[in-house]
Amino acid sequence: MMLKQKFIMDHNPSTGEVIEKIKISSPGEVASAVKLARKAFKTWDETALKNRISSLKKIERDIIRFADSIAKTISNEMGKTLKSALKEIQNALVSIDKNIEISEKLFKPEIFRDKKLISEVYKVPIGVVAVITPWNYPLDIPLSLIVPALISGNSVVFKPSEYSPMTGKLIFEIFNKHLPKGVINLVQGAEEVGEILLQSDIDMVAFVGSREVGKIIMRECSNKLNRIILELGGKDPMIVLRDADLKKAAEFAVYASINNCGQLCTSVERVYVEDKIAGEFEKLVLVEIKKVKVGNVYDDVNLGPMANEQQRAKVLSQIDEARRKGARILYGGNKIEGKGYFIEPTFIVDVSEKHDLMTDETFGPVVAMQRVRDAEDAIEKSNKSRYGLGATIWTKSQKKALEIASKLETGMIGINRGVGGVTGTPWVGIKESGFGYHGSIDGMKQFTHPKKITYKK
Repeated sequence: MMLKQKFIMDHNPSTGEVIEKIKISSPGEVASAVKLARKAFKTWDETALKNRISSLKKIERDIIRFADSIAKTISNEMGKTLKSALKEIQNALVSIDKNIEISEKLFKPEIFRDKKLISEVYKVPIGVVAVITPWNYPLDIPLSLIVPALISGNSVVFKPSEYSPMTGKLIFEIFNKHLPKGVINLVQGAEEVGEILLQSDIDMVAFVGSREVGKIIMRECSNKLNRIILELGGKDPMIVLRDADLKKAAEFAVYASINNCGQLCTSVERVYVEDKIAGEFEKLVLVEIKKVKVGNVYDDVNLGPMANEQQRAKVLSQIDEARRKGARILYGGNKIEGKGYFIEPTFIVDVSEKHDLMTDETFGPVVAMQRVRDAEDAIEKSNKSRYGLGATIWTKSQKKALEIASKLETGMIGINRGVGGVTGTPWVGIKESGFGYHGSIDGMKQFTHPKKITYKK
């Protein structure tokens, strides 16, 4: 296959300027990376768990050591505020520690006995894992897949997003410094390189990204029945009932819609509010959204730019379509002229299922609100979606919230808070939000398969 392009032009979303020219991996370079990973797997698989853990702890120390440099790279390349980039690094470090803790439990053999036989069940690695990740959390998401893959004894071929190649390169350099040659390998590029990697001699794909690309990966992996983990985004509803703490709910609606410029798979993308308190809730959201500061990622702001021009255009297109079809924009709704890919934080009401804004993933800083009759109406509208990643419920009645939660078709639910749970619990979506999960002992199991050995007593 001949590549259409030879270089990635890595842009700073705050200015639109090219900050780095990255060489795209050729088909031969992808093949070499996979071949190296295949060779390295044979010895990495046999490396004692304590030694694999030791390597990861050295990697962790280097991430801490270079945290400021990594954070600046994330901010310059992706448009995340520096404060958010540093927080992302801290979350990634917590994830490494948790994976180490989980591995020490997971890899103990299970022993089963009956009157005549003994069966020993071991968790063994899959082989060569292709890790393909997005740009919105260019450190945390790759580590959430690379770390459990490596600690399980697999080797990795890592393809970061073409919109965050420098952060991907930093990850590779830190890991590669402390691992045997070929245990981790880096390829750079967009869809073409991903396609070449999928068709190569790999055993598993761990992917976070769009639903559309996830379906392509699933079809490609079916040819060889490769294992897959797919986390494919969401259209998370927020249900606000009349007995909720409306001020806290309004604060959360704005924060969870604009956090990371709305570029988060569990961003609030649909807000369903009981009609009787909708007017009051609108006023409270307006107060909160007017507090949002947009600007330079190194300043004390809440909102930096969108990560790239394509994503900004998509968000603006959804806003314009909703406006044309009768929705009301109470705040924002426009791109910010000048350098960079900035957009106004937006509050839009009177939206419904006829608007793309309420059906297709937005991935932008938009609070989209629809009035509902009651809780049952909110549940019905929430479930009318191809997505099923997260949801939040806002009410002072925990009993009522738990009843609603039991009826929602989604993998993660927060009651009067976001969907993030206790460290070590799974990150999981259902329906078209994902296939498999990670961030838990069950997630790490997916990077292994059981091997059963049976013998007579």
